[in-house]
Amino acid sequence: MIDKIIALSIKNKLLVFIHVAAIIGWGIYSLAHIPIDAVPDITNNQVQIITTSKNLSTQDIEQFITYPIELEMANLPGLKEIRSVSKFGLSVVTVVFEESMGTYLPRQLIAEKIKAATESIPDGFGTPEMGPISTGLGEIYQYVLDVEPEFKDQYTVMELRTIQDWIIKRQMSGIEGVVEINTWGGKLKQYEVAINPEKLRSMNISITEVFDALEQNNSVTGAGYIEKDNQSYFIRGEGLVGSIHDIKDVVVTNINNIPVYISDLAEVNYGFAPRFGAITGNGEGEKVMGQVMLLKDANTNEVLARVIERVAEIQKSLPEGVVINPFLERGELIDKTTFTVAENLILGALIVIFIVVLLLGNLRAGLLIASIIPLSLLFAISLMNAFGISANLMSLGAIDFGIIIDGAIIIVEYVLYSMTMNSEALRGLTGNELQLEKDKISNKNSSKMMRSAIFGQLIILIVFIPILTLSGVEGKMFRPMALTFSFALIGAMLLCLTYVPVMSALFLKPQENAGNNFASKITNFFEAMFDPVIELAFKYKKIMLVMAAAFLMGSFSLFSSMGGEFIPQLDEGDLVIQPNIPVGTSLTETIELSSKMESLLLEFKEVKQVVSRIGAAEVPTDPMNMEEIDVIVKLHPKDKWEVTDSKEELIAMMNEKLMII
Repeated sequence: MIDKIIALSIKNKLLVFIHVAAIIGWGIYSLAHIPIDAVPDITNNQVQIITTSKNLSTQDIEQFITYPIELEMANLPGLKEIRSVSKFGLSVVTVVFEESMGTYLPRQLIAEKIKAATESIPDGFGTPEMGPISTGLGEIYQYVLDVEPEFKDQYTVMELRTIQDWIIKRQMSGIEGVVEINTWGGKLKQYEVAINPEKLRSMNISITEVFDALEQNNSVTGAGYIEKDNQSYFIRGEGLVGSIHDIKDVVVTNINNIPVYISDLAEVNYGFAPRFGAITGNGEGEKVMGQVMLLKDANTNEVLARVIERVAEIQKSLPEGVVINPFLERGELIDKTTFTVAENLILGALIVIFIVVLLLGNLRAGLLIASIIPLSLLFAISLMNAFGISANLMSLGAIDFGIIIDGAIIIVEYVLYSMTMNSEALRGLTGNELQLEKDKISNKNSSKMMRSAIFGQLIILIVFIPILTLSGVEGKMFRPMALTFSFALIGAMLLCLTYVPVMSALFLKPQENAGNNFASKITNFFEAMFDPVIELAFKYKKIMLVMAAAFLMGSFSLFSSMGGEFIPQLDEGDLVIQPNIPVGTSLTETIELSSKMESLLLEFKEVKQVVSRIGAAEVPTDPMNMEEIDVIVKLHPKDKWEVTDSKEELIAMMNEKLMII
């Protein structure tokens, strides 16, 4: 089979070149459309069910909300596990499904069960809702609303929250690939009616009457239409409350034909809803933050570009002095990771090419082997795009060009050697006769060496089978790496069967002074070193076997004492500090502590800005307590650092500085 494929390829050179051109075209197209990210998304197939209840304690949340929801979800098909978090005013139930269930079928099943769960929850205790269709890596763009110094006194935190909810969030909606615009921090504006109990008693009015009056005087109704003079007139009764003055003028009751207004019984002012979290930044106190959440399986790069474009448009419509300050943008991490991967791939390819040319001693042979690298990489990227594998640090960073071109080296070197050995016969031929003879040499020797080459490549592919069988989090992390490497190796195998024999027949020619060139001298030098060692090993076989066994046992001992990690540490450039604060600390105190930490951290010239996330967001996908803080420290590029060049030393200095609080 191998012989027939090689012979057919050499006979139909144009067809081979067309196929290679197709690989190049398909690869370039895939390179422009493949999803690019920093690391693979290892989030399992989960759906969050979130219920907020402003006034219930943790025990009541667990008893009346969390437990009924868990009970309803327990018999769903494809269920792997259910876990939950119950806090004051908040219940988050996470339902994990089998990966084979997909993304939307589990949500449909849960939507059917939520209705039954809602009936089990007492009225007024909260309504369960599903979380956004996103993952742990879904927070691709985070920003805070800053106010320019000259406008600091014009905007309160409540007004900034209103701008976020009514201007920014609404304009950010509708971006393809964005599933949620989450709001964090600020004060959600409310109208508060503070009733005076003494006045209620003196007028013999109950709180229920006040509540009913407010409810009945805040609505809109229609009364159909009437026809008059060949015209239709639509009747509309408008009673929506639009201001504090409207609330004050609501009539509660009549006493002796004298109306009693809300203003006679209570004070009406602006207030804010109970808060479960806050945002502070740069030691300037409270701020408002927005999180753009990516739709699961969407292309991060493309969505991020749309978000940045939309933010630039929204900025023009904001009130004077209000600025959107993006402090966390996935694109920065993707750029750093992409640069690292590209740098490693390019340097690795150049080193391999240099070594190949140096040791073969033939530029044409070296360039022919080197051409396998971009072609196999394009082939791998094409299959990655077809199978939905993103280009990231794990998938592309593991490609070994030395292994990929191993088969091509064997074939090209042997074909070159055979041509050199038959140089006298080839020297007397010209034109078609010369090409036919070179075709025969390439066909015969490629077929002979390809059997050995393909056997070695198949062994490497078999080694990846255990990785390909991984499932769950491990599978999501490591299977893309194994698949990408396998794709590249399969591409190299196909090229060795078709492209390499054809190019060898067309472009290789006998070497002149093959035994005296630099490559031969290097080879002879190492052979002179190896031969005595090999002879010595054969002479003392038993000693060699004992030494090999000793090294093997020693390696087992070293391996057992080595540390282990799931993945290598990824330096994202910035820092996240999670200080330990006593449980039960009030939100006000936590805000003050975070502002103090930010001021201390900004004393370092290496720090660009600091933003602290306290507690939970409006959509609490990460339900932290109110005394839990994520202090996000954005650093300047290292070339602008003044105090130190070591990140570890900078962290130690920051820890020492923060100990004074």
